[in-house]
Amino acid sequence: MHNPRHAHAPPMRDGVGPSCVVLPTHGHGSMLDFLAQRLPVVTRDEWLQRMEAGDVVDERGEPVAPGRPFEGSLRVYYYRSLPAEPALPFAEAVLYQDEHLVVADKPHFMPVTPSGRYLHNTLLVRLKRQLGLPELSPLHRIDRDTAGLVLLSVQQRTRGAYQALFRDRQITKHYDAIAPWREDLVFPREHLSRLEESPQFFRMQEVPGEPNSHTQMHVLQVASAGDWARYRLSPVTGKRHQLRVHMAALGLPLRNDPFYPVVNDPPEGDYSRPLQLLARSLEFVDPVTREPRAFESAQRLDLPA
Repeated sequence: MHNPRHAHAPPMRDGVGPSCVVLPTHGHGSMLDFLAQRLPVVTRDEWLQRMEAGDVVDERGEPVAPGRPFEGSLRVYYYRSLPAEPALPFAEAVLYQDEHLVVADKPHFMPVTPSGRYLHNTLLVRLKRQLGLPELSPLHRIDRDTAGLVLLSVQQRTRGAYQALFRDRQITKHYDAIAPWREDLVFPREHLSRLEESPQFFRMQEVPGEPNSHTQMHVLQVASAGDWARYRLSPVTGKRHQLRVHMAALGLPLRNDPFYPVVNDPPEGDYSRPLQLLARSLEFVDPVTREPRAFESAQRLDLPA
């Protein structure tokens, strides 16, 4: 039986930390047999290639050879890789950094964390590589389509205190958005509704029932032609796609929204229609230093000409 206190995780590689799988107590066959069966998203040939390249190691730091017999209760580490990843012609910006926090200004089209087709071209991996911070972790998420501020925790020791800001709604978030203008709607307004996942798993929908989402809405500017406006959206709750669904429900879908009110996702590599939603500002009292914090994105959304 191994001692988990002595587990030896391999270091971050090019901004990517190792993934870990804990083997069950009992098993049979080889380590290659187990991994190919347990994690079939990686083909057997790909596992073989990773093992032969030394990219699969155990908790003692020893390479796991393909023919090595199964060993129960062992931690095995491996590096995720993608055969091909879309290039993103955009760069993030670091607005602030100290021993506890990093505040990043994310461009449109960049995922915050690895998922699907994206690994190295995600905000988290890029910042880990750029700043050399293996424990860096986002404290919240914004959509790949959304630009603006993302708050990240530098170290595990103080992470819980900052996570509590979001859990206890002790952080104020404001977004800017470009959407159609309707003279018949009164602003400022509060929008409350119940949001649940739709049959299309990647979309949310409003349904009858007790509200579980709440957004405060203000108008900042109306275009001279009267067809578009700039809105300030302040989410009180943090449901997935909340701002996008709430605006679409009012007949004000965000400009260039690929999901709402209908799916109109641009083809791969088309960056000509960024979603007009920007995480503009964050304000909170730092739970560690007790200092007031206020950050603002350097990006701006322009009303259509």
